[in-house]
Amino acid sequence: MATLTERQPLPRVRSLGWRIPILDRYLIAEMVGPFGFALGAYLIFWAFNIFFLAADYIINGHAPFFLGLRFVILRVPQATSMAFPFACLFAALLAMGRVMGDNEITAMRTSGIPVWRIALSPLLFGAFMFVACYLINEYVAPASVDLSTRTFYQIVYHTDALPVEPQFFRKDPDSGNVFYVSQVLPDNKTMQGVQIFKPARFGPWTETLQAKTAVVDQSALVLHDVIDTRYNADGMLISQQHVDSVAVGLPLAETAAQFMSSVNSDPWTMSSKNLKTQVQALQAQGMGGSALGNLQISLANKLAWPFACLIGVVLAIPLALRFGKRGRTLGIALSIIAFFIYFLMISATAALGRNGKIDPYLASWLPNIIMGTSGLVLLWLEEH
Repeated sequence: MATLTERQPLPRVRSLGWRIPILDRYLIAEMVGPFGFALGAYLIFWAFNIFFLAADYIINGHAPFFLGLRFVILRVPQATSMAFPFACLFAALLAMGRVMGDNEITAMRTSGIPVWRIALSPLLFGAFMFVACYLINEYVAPASVDLSTRTFYQIVYHTDALPVEPQFFRKDPDSGNVFYVSQVLPDNKTMQGVQIFKPARFGPWTETLQAKTAVVDQSALVLHDVIDTRYNADGMLISQQHVDSVAVGLPLAETAAQFMSSVNSDPWTMSSKNLKTQVQALQAQGMGGSALGNLQISLANKLAWPFACLIGVVLAIPLALRFGKRGRTLGIALSIIAFFIYFLMISATAALGRNGKIDPYLASWLPNIIMGTSGLVLLWLEEH
């Protein structure tokens, strides 16, 4: 009876959920700190570099400070495609170098754990960062860079100078008007040889304006000494007259950059789908050369650069195993050297792909292939 009335301990119920092994949790935890530090340092350096571009307008042009700050913040996602691979390389070198320096890797291998098993969790970390970097580069960076470019030209509108890019056709997405400026005079305010093409509902153009000079006044482009030509639906000339001045509305709010910059052709503002459409359009027209090569390289880089997160880890692990006992300073130095070599390879192969010396898609992936193969060979040598 005494045993029946005493409180008995409840039986333990084993958790059916899968838990990450201790080894993997330990190594990933070692990588998180250095990764966050390297990522933050790279992005801050990038932000300061971009801020210097707007500082001249803020200090000398008296542009609003918060517009400059918005320009810098919105430009930061553009750096993620390089920041993430560098941070992965840095984190793997420091984390694996630390455990190697404390002889923990030696203890693991002595207990029968192979190098490939030790490398598994850093590789999974690199794969996860590859996915995160790709998603940011594909969906966040294009919209952010586009808004940053528009913000920059809003900054410019608050200054005295007007940097119009001459000899480029620009389309206003709001009205459909196409603008062309022959040149900008030294005062950076007056445009010369300005042409505006107004689209017809059916047919090419309903009206064209040709002006000797033009200036931006508030939210309008004021044309002077204008020849106004009008056409019918068949594109036939109806009338032509000379007028002293004409004011044409400009998209000076969020879409200002469509007129003032080459944002429409900026690969950073396009997703993979848009870049692929541009490439196919040029190929359908039989166009090639550097214009097509640049777009093809930019399209391939949408995947190749984020994939470098995994390549960085593959290269860092055998380097850390070989040189980890020499301290963290060497790990930091190796990170910078390896990233510098990778960046030089990107620049060299991009130049070859742009000029048609090698296939543009191969040009984008060649640095990953070389660095990845080198890392796998070194890792195999460490295992054997």
